[in-house]
Amino acid sequence: MDSMEQGVSSLNIESRLKKNLDDDGRIKRTGTVVTASAHIITAVIGSGVLSLAWAIAQLGWVAGPAVLMAFSFITYFTSTLLADCYRSPDPITGKRNYTYMDVVRANLGGRRVQLCGLAQYGNLVGVTIGYTITASISMVAVKRSNCFHKNGHQVKCSTSNYPFMVIFACIQMVLSQIPNFHKLSWLSIVAAIMSFAYSSIGLGLSIARLVGGAHAKTTLTGTTVGVDVTGSEKVWRAFQAIGDIAFAYAYSTVLVEIQDTLKSSPPENKVMKRASLAGISTTTLFYVMCGCLGYAAFGNDAPGNFLTGFGFYEPFWLIDVANVCIAIHLIGAYQVLELKKGSEEYDG
Repeated sequence: MDSMEQGVSSLNIESRLKKNLDDDGRIKRTGTVVTASAHIITAVIGSGVLSLAWAIAQLGWVAGPAVLMAFSFITYFTSTLLADCYRSPDPITGKRNYTYMDVVRANLGGRRVQLCGLAQYGNLVGVTIGYTITASISMVAVKRSNCFHKNGHQVKCSTSNYPFMVIFACIQMVLSQIPNFHKLSWLSIVAAIMSFAYSSIGLGLSIARLVGGAHAKTTLTGTTVGVDVTGSEKVWRAFQAIGDIAFAYAYSTVLVEIQDTLKSSPPENKVMKRASLAGISTTTLFYVMCGCLGYAAFGNDAPGNFLTGFGFYEPFWLIDVANVCIAIHLIGAYQVLELKKGSEEYDG
């Protein structure tokens, strides 16, 4: 009887263990369309949303919103294609591909794996460096905002970025010790809330500026050659604005890793497509509103970032809150990108 009881007990334990595992033997994934959407919004909406007024200023009322909508459609369409590549050869029952590189390996193979890997890691390095710099600028902006409020807007209030870069790096080192990315779902949700917060603050301040009677110069074609810029500057800035908008939408480097956090039922590709639609639609709404209203408020003289570039000085405490939100959001966004590295190490 004892041996039978032990056998039954071991079967029960084994059964419970299997219930906690997915079809690939890994711990059961718990992600949903909500957490995936939060990850997407965290990865896509960066502090670059606050520079879209400048981008629209270079392109004007016609080309600016058109480029925003075009890249929104392109991003969603390519995201749906990539979502179907998570499992192969069948997008519902096939073998899982845990990372972007696994997808390339399964569908392309050969030397293209190395080429895509080089492009992906190069992009990740560039983005994380940009996050570090931008977060430090936002931290410095808090200190400068208080200085301007105390001493007047004409004071230089110079502050070094380097100590704040070190602080940002230390925070990332601590968060990077968390072993499983799905445990960071709460961080992505917080970061997504932060992105909504500072975007809304920037949007609200632009509306307040318009309601306050600001009469900024805007045109259908943006900055005027011979008045605002030279001919060569116009061409360069137009291409730069298009590049900024295209870069603002890119999240393909972490799409597969985000999809790998989803529950297997309903099928991951269907959930990821819904999450992509929700995330990209939300992103586009904020991009268009912040870009267009920011351009209407500042016109062709729109600053590169009207929260850290001090398009606004008052109310100083609200500027501080917005810049703190930017820093918190970038902390979470950095960890979303770290998912790529963590997934590769997990496979190894």
